[in-house]
Amino acid sequence: MVPASAHPELPVLADSVRLADDGVHLLDRRVFPFQRTWVLARTPDEVAEAIRDMVTQSSGPYFAVLWGMVLAARDTGGTDPATARRALERAGERFIATRPTNDQPRRAVAKVLAAVDEALDAGDTEVAAAAERGARAADTDYRRRSTDMGTAAAALFGDRARVLTHCFGDLYLVGLVRALLRRGADVSFVCTETRPYLQGARLTAETLAEMGVPTTLVTDGMPAALLRAGEIDAVVTASDRVTMDGHVINKVGTLGLAVAARAFDVPFHALCHAPDPDAATGADVPIEYRDGDEVLHTLGARTASDRVTGRYPAFDVTDPEFVTTIATDRGTFAPHQVHRYWAAARARAS
Repeated sequence: MVPASAHPELPVLADSVRLADDGVHLLDRRVFPFQRTWVLARTPDEVAEAIRDMVTQSSGPYFAVLWGMVLAARDTGGTDPATARRALERAGERFIATRPTNDQPRRAVAKVLAAVDEALDAGDTEVAAAAERGARAADTDYRRRSTDMGTAAAALFGDRARVLTHCFGDLYLVGLVRALLRRGADVSFVCTETRPYLQGARLTAETLAEMGVPTTLVTDGMPAALLRAGEIDAVVTASDRVTMDGHVINKVGTLGLAVAARAFDVPFHALCHAPDPDAATGADVPIEYRDGDEVLHTLGARTASDRVTGRYPAFDVTDPEFVTTIATDRGTFAPHQVHRYWAAARARAS
């Protein structure tokens, strides 16, 4: 049985990875919204496999890693704390390797390990309990930060906005839309279908429609024409990572949208909780290449003959000169100033 939603007030996909006694339940985004099929991952390895196989995407891997770390901690029962800690670290390395471009799995691992370390330092040797406390706190923190980021991003828009977006921003997008709706803004969205998985068509468009937002779907090749015609007020995407000098790494196709937006004087805003302090520039971020065969299929049907090969860089890097604003959970920054996020954080902590 699938665990009940902890967030029934949110769209379906905003609570689609859940921990239970028998493992981690993941709503299969590969077939949503046509089917609502849940995949049960009983072991950490099965969680990692589900992430690699795109059962869950966007923010989903963050939550899958949190709960996968809890499964790994449960597996350490009966071992001494030091051995358990090493096993958790190895599990974390496996999870991080599943989606190397996005830095959120790394952050999820770090939060769980920090909670375990804090418990061990205090003499608490119940590793599984500590890991679950850390994971649940990290879940709450991620949702709060998404709300704060959405509120900051909403301030970039007037009372009416026609927004173009690409791929699925998940809780990032939900946070923005909820903030705009709370303010009473008249907002509508245009979604690219986002080949080859059609996340925009299946995930973004469905979530926006579920939230009551007027939503239009276009193919990936149409946005430049819409921008030229003046039909779009802003382009907004999530980001898998933002570097300290303002490069935005996101689903492949984002660069083309940003360049077209600049050509037609339309702002491009990127959403992220925080820039990655360990990535100085775009060259420091590994770009995941998926099997080129995925490009040759759509919804399970092959779209090219067997004489054709495919190439699939899953992400691209958008240069700072094509980015107007980076919205974070601590406000908005011009791309060349985003490094100040951490200076502001340090000032608040002092």
